[in-house]
Formats: sequence, structure tokens, C-alpha cells
Amino acid sequence: MVTLQRKIPRQDLARTTGLLYLGLAVTGLFGFLLIRSQLFVAGDAAATLARLVEREGLARAGVAFELLIVLTQALTAVWFYRLFREVDAVAAGSIAAFGLVNAVAILGSAALLATAAEVALHPVGDGAASVQVLYLVSGHLWTAGGLFFGLWLIPMGWCVLRSGRMPRPLGWVLIGGGVGYVLSPFVAYLVPGAGVLADVLAVPASVGEFWIIGYLLIRGAGRVAGTAS
Repeated sequence: MVTLQRKIPRQDLARTTGLLYLGLAVTGLFGFLLIRSQLFVAGDAAATLARLVEREGLARAGVAFELLIVLTQALTAVWFYRLFREVDAVAAGSIAAFGLVNAVAILGSAALLATAAEVALHPVGDGAASVQVLYLVSGHLWTAGGLFFGLWLIPMGWCVLRSGRMPRPLGWVLIGGGVGYVLSPFVAYLVPGAGVLADVLAVPASVGEFWIIGYLLIRGAGRVAGTAS
């Protein structure tokens, strides 16, 4: 039997990966950083409940954006595997596996936010306390899930180094950012007053992420990462 294998041009594969990663960054910006801050009031359950009731549409948009984060992260993880599997199959598979685990953590967060929006409109028991706890658990899923977000950056950086077609400093920044992200939840939980340090540890990851997004969209990933079936 003859099997036909369709070759995808390397630049198309690289740019699709970059575009999906950009989608992950944008949905994360809106979903986690912007919308959540408009709804959740730390230490004030009554205020959180009031905002969820008054801004029902925004609360539902927050759930939708978290689902978009899950979708874009899952697709980005798969496309990175396709992009780098010929460079290092184990490392490429690790990117996909760690990225998918992180996506599952955010999926749980989305379900909690959806529950909070529902409870705000139709309270069960103490509605204010319920929605506050749901938002707190959602936030901790993000914090704990950051462990796997850091883990997916480390093999990503390794693949960049092994490819020989992408800037080596980019690979080291991704690895350093991944290590920082892995350490960040430990710092957050073991040293509760060191929130600023936990944020600083995540800075190299952000630099590396936007660097590789831009590089993939503009320059591609070279000949070694160019085929897929």
C-alpha cells in the first residue's frame, strides 16, 4: 500500500505556531489580567458578588476567554510538537505534554468561573462567600498550573538550541524563563510575602515568549523544523 504524505512548508508551519502562540498571549492578557481584575476583589466577598451581578456579561466573557486560553494553549502545544519533532522528538513531545497539562488546569479554572457567575445570579447558601472561594480556587489553579507552563518553556528552549536555525540566546532565555516559572509557585506558597519576587521570576519567561512569537511570525524556524504530516 502506498501512503501519501503531505508536506507543509516550513515557514507556514512556523508561522501558524507563532500565530497560535500569539492567540494564547492575547487571550491570556484579556482573560486573566484584564477581565478578572474587573470582577474579583481580594478580601471583599460582597464586592466580588456585586460586580458579578452588575457585570454579568463581563463575567461570561471572562469564562469565554478562559476557554479560548485552553483552546489556544492546546493547539499551540500540538503545533510546537509538529514544529520541533525532527529536532528532538522527546523534547518536542514534552512541550506538547506539559502544555496540555497546563491547559487542563485552566479548563478547571474556567469551570469554576462559570460556576461563580451562576451562583452570583442564583445563590446557594452564602452567595458572596461561595463566589469568593470559587475565584480563589481558580486563581490557585493558575498559580499551581504555572509549574507546567514553566516546564513547557524548558524543552522549547532546548529545541531552539538544538535546531541550529534560531538564535541561541532565545533558547537560553526560554530555558531561564521556564526555570523561573517553575520556581514561582514554590516562592508564592513558601514565602507568602514575596509576591513581587514571584512576579520577577516570571519576567524572563515573558521576554522569551514574545521573542519566539515574533521570531516565528517574521523569520520562521529554518529547514530543520519544516515538515509535518
